Amino acid sequence: MAEPLLNGMVQTPCDREEPVLRPGNTNCGGCGMSIGLNFLSRAIAQRPVQMVIPACCGIVTAGMYPYSNYGAPVIASTFASSAAVATGLAAVAQINGDETRVICWAGDGGTYDIGMATLSAAAERNEDILYVCYDNEIYGNTGGQRSSATPEGAYTSTTPGGKEDRKKDIIGIMAAHRVPYVATVSLAHPEDCLRKMRFALDQRGFRFLHILSPCPTGWKSEPAEGIELIRLAIQSGLYAVYEIFDGERFQINVESERSFQALERYFALQGRFRKSQVDLNSIQAGVEQTWKLLQLRAGMESIHE
Repeated sequence: MAEPLLNGMVQTPCDREEPVLRPGNTNCGGCGMSIGLNFLSRAIAQRPVQMVIPACCGIVTAGMYPYSNYGAPVIASTFASSAAVATGLAAVAQINGDETRVICWAGDGGTYDIGMATLSAAAERNEDILYVCYDNEIYGNTGGQRSSATPEGAYTSTTPGGKEDRKKDIIGIMAAHRVPYVATVSLAHPEDCLRKMRFALDQRGFRFLHILSPCPTGWKSEPAEGIELIRLAIQSGLYAVYEIFDGERFQINVESERSFQALERYFALQGRFRKSQVDLNSIQAGVEQTWKLLQLRAGMESIHE
């Protein structure tokens, strides 16, 4: 059983060997967010941290008061205000001269949509925050509605025939703020994942990590196939693994063969695409266009017309 709260905070000294995500949490089987939190635990190690989590599956994880399944101090914020709350915590840490690292842990709804204003404002001011978006491409905690992170063709409770629009380019938006560090993170590549998390924790200024987070409930997929889906997303080119420094220097970390077979299998393993007639050739064309632009930005020479 998790330890009770004391004065509103978890009784967990920041230098204690304690996972960020404790056993007995309420997360679904196969939840990508859970995997991400476990990686984050390893990356944090002995660093003192505070977390801000807006309305999302991540804040339900904590369980019922007066207990918490989080092994770190957590503030629950409104959907729209996590970056603003984190700004205040980071300012207090700076005033006190301590080394506390402030982490926002938010879903795609609280990042791409409802939280965009405060996210953009904190990035524009270069606040000393690590913002992590675990993107399950759906409002998973409120019934499975469409977000602007939902991919084209996906069935949700508000797009019963499949979404007609392409997914928002959140990485491009964050890079345009010229913040010190922006990166996409693959849970299927542990070394690269931990390297990026540790690097981001050690930096100052605004840092943004994006994690593709499988959601068996929303994706209508098998819980055991989450990591395989991430691999397929990378092999097909749908999810590019790269990092951006100061909004200018792009570095591709995992090459993609842009396999059409991987693309077919990725869509076939998810029931959320079965109610719509997804044109995979059109999806493939979009992938090639995206990768061509990414390669140009990364300064690669192997560009084929």
